[in-house]
Amino acid sequence: MRISTSDTPEDLIRAEALRLGFDTCRFTSIPDAWLASGRLVEFIDHGRHGELTWIAETAERRAHPRAMWADARSAIMLGMNYGPDHDPLGVLAEPDRAAISVYAQGDDYHELIKGRLKALARWLQARFGGELKVFVDTAPLLEKPLAELAGLGWQGKHTNLVSREFGSWLFLGSILTTLELTPDRTEPASCGICQACLDICPTKAFPAPYQLDARRCISYLTIELKGPIPREFRAALGNRIYGCDDCLAVCPWNKFAAIAAEQKLQARDALRAPALADLACLDDPTFRALFAKSPVKRIGRDRFVRNVLYAIGNSGDPALGAEAERLLDDPSPLVRGAAVWALSRLIGAERFADLHRANANEPDAEVRSEWLQAAPG
Repeated sequence: MRISTSDTPEDLIRAEALRLGFDTCRFTSIPDAWLASGRLVEFIDHGRHGELTWIAETAERRAHPRAMWADARSAIMLGMNYGPDHDPLGVLAEPDRAAISVYAQGDDYHELIKGRLKALARWLQARFGGELKVFVDTAPLLEKPLAELAGLGWQGKHTNLVSREFGSWLFLGSILTTLELTPDRTEPASCGICQACLDICPTKAFPAPYQLDARRCISYLTIELKGPIPREFRAALGNRIYGCDDCLAVCPWNKFAAIAAEQKLQARDALRAPALADLACLDDPTFRALFAKSPVKRIGRDRFVRNVLYAIGNSGDPALGAEAERLLDDPSPLVRGAAVWALSRLIGAERFADLHRANANEPDAEVRSEWLQAAPG
């Protein structure tokens, strides 16, 4: 962006943001009325946050940006495109391969964006003064409603941000500041009558347009849930082992999306569609090595292999049963229980009964329950 003596502070900030590698930068004032707080209360009151207890615990601070920082007057909303170079839904037709959410196929965006936000914040304070705070999806700030107010896009019927320019693939970062900046115009919601994002959801996680029940969402189930995934959802997981892109990838606005320019956000070859058999062999050191600098690492090896085993159970490939059988001796009861379920889907009743007898001394009550519930017939 060309800078001249007539450029406004907003022009200068936007130019610096783009220079630092952000793909879009817009501004909004902090509104007195904040409709997002009502949606948050409803979400919590219905228990739709599941085990995300921190959402309820920080609800008062989330209720309004000024509830967290009373002096905030403006928000600088920044976006970084992470558009994929492939169809994220294509891997779902390869049941012996693993589907990992697009956002997790590259480096962890939190660290990347936070570093650039801090660089922009330092420049901003040196140039214009004022106080500020930076946020990247880790603090009690409702960033999507702020992004909508700033005109980065609108919250679609799946509750995620949709952009005319970037489709579904936009990481958000924000800077709250005491500066009074001129707000940009909002972007009108443009979903129309389309509800492709609602219709495609494998677990029916949307009770109504613009409402999400996290307890049914595959991203929640595979990433946030610490114990066994409820049996009613396991078959619907298919081969999705970390997150789910269905509602994002099906959006018609993605026809305008571009491939991510930032190399660190592009998919690593090893994570595009890895073989389930290879992932089932991961121990803790090899898991950490494969997912170094990846957001996947935070769920740990046991939860990850749990997900891999559910996908193996859904593969319909009896040859993968050997991987599940090997993991019946895994130190983690979470893994052993998932292995039981996978085997119940891949081998015959007689062989399953033999394995059950061989594991009659299983020490964990939850795994013993898996054996009883999973028995064919």
